[in-house]
Amino acid sequence: MAAKVTSATVRGAAALQMDDAVLRVLRERLPAIATTTMAAVVDEVPDYAGALGGAAGDTIEKAVQMAIAGFLKLAGGGRDVDPSTPLGPTREGAYALGRGEARGGRSMDSLLAAYRVGARVSWRELARTAAEAGTPATTMAKFAELLFAYIDELSAASVAGHTDELTTSGRVRDRYRERLGQLLLSGAGADVLTAAAARAEWTPPTSLTAVLLPAAEARRALAPLSVDTLIVGEDLQGIEEVDPDHPLTLLLVPDADGPGRRHLLRALAGRHAVCGPPRPWIDARSSFDRAARALALHPVSRGGEPIDSERHLADLVLTADPTAVADLRGQVLEPLAELAPATRDRLAETLLSWLLHQGRREEVAAELHVHAQTVRYRMAQVRELFGDSLADPAVVRELVIALSAPSAAPATRR
Repeated sequence: MAAKVTSATVRGAAALQMDDAVLRVLRERLPAIATTTMAAVVDEVPDYAGALGGAAGDTIEKAVQMAIAGFLKLAGGGRDVDPSTPLGPTREGAYALGRGEARGGRSMDSLLAAYRVGARVSWRELARTAAEAGTPATTMAKFAELLFAYIDELSAASVAGHTDELTTSGRVRDRYRERLGQLLLSGAGADVLTAAAARAEWTPPTSLTAVLLPAAEARRALAPLSVDTLIVGEDLQGIEEVDPDHPLTLLLVPDADGPGRRHLLRALAGRHAVCGPPRPWIDARSSFDRAARALALHPVSRGGEPIDSERHLADLVLTADPTAVADLRGQVLEPLAELAPATRDRLAETLLSWLLHQGRREEVAAELHVHAQTVRYRMAQVRELFGDSLADPAVVRELVIALSAPSAAPATRR
């Protein structure tokens, strides 16, 4: 057995017994009442100002006429209304109205305000006509209760439609924007990217900056960033995950250069993030590549500050081709290869400091925490091994690069 329908609208329609003659008068007055109601909505709700004669005005007029006609149908005592669907097409129309208003960019507040104005004005007009037709006071009270229960149900249907439209369109837009981010990483051409940006309702900025951070933190990190930040949570080619149980998310942040970069780094303070450089938006892949390499060199740690790849350019350059660096060490540090490991390391450390401090012995001693005479002694050994080559600028450059490279222990002869 079907459950009994107990909505306020159905109960009110069942309790109200409007005289057929009064209903005929009300139906005859429907166009005039709808026009008056529509004019009040346009006049009193700012988002509908100037809507008369336009597409929005036509929508309002049809919605008002449908709503009042549906109400008068209910006011007949529910005699010709299916109790399982008390509002029928009218409720569906209210739902569609909510979706349409969301697509038109109008807020739910505006639509609810329109319902309030419409309920007040239509009740005034309907009540005046019903009273002139001799409707008793007790019937008028039930008439009022039914009207406002009816408006509540219609407004609820419109709220549902408005919410569903925003949710659906938001999901579609988010999918298009994720796709755009993936195309940027794939190195797609400018025409493809421009078309994808248009589909995603995304206005291309001057630049994009890649930010890599744990997926679990991505949503929270978005709050202070531009609403046009792109999110790519999958297919991050070029990153070797240290921990597969804690995947990374990529954010592509618009116009985060100059003052914008300072804002970005402040917004990421305390988060485990790596920031690439700003790049022209169609070249966002290069910002991602830089961030991925900086991540490999400086894995993010809990509670640490965000890593700015632009503060680690020397390390990035020195590790761009690890095999080339290894070969360079093997060549330029050949004079140290035959020494015992401990001696070799001490002389290599002293040589690098001496080159960087341009031979200022006291500064080298302070950096290495040794006596200046120790520096003198070690450098005498170095000069004996390297000879006049230490005066050659090309050799000096190669030595600085070889000795400065991360984990740059001098190569041994095999």
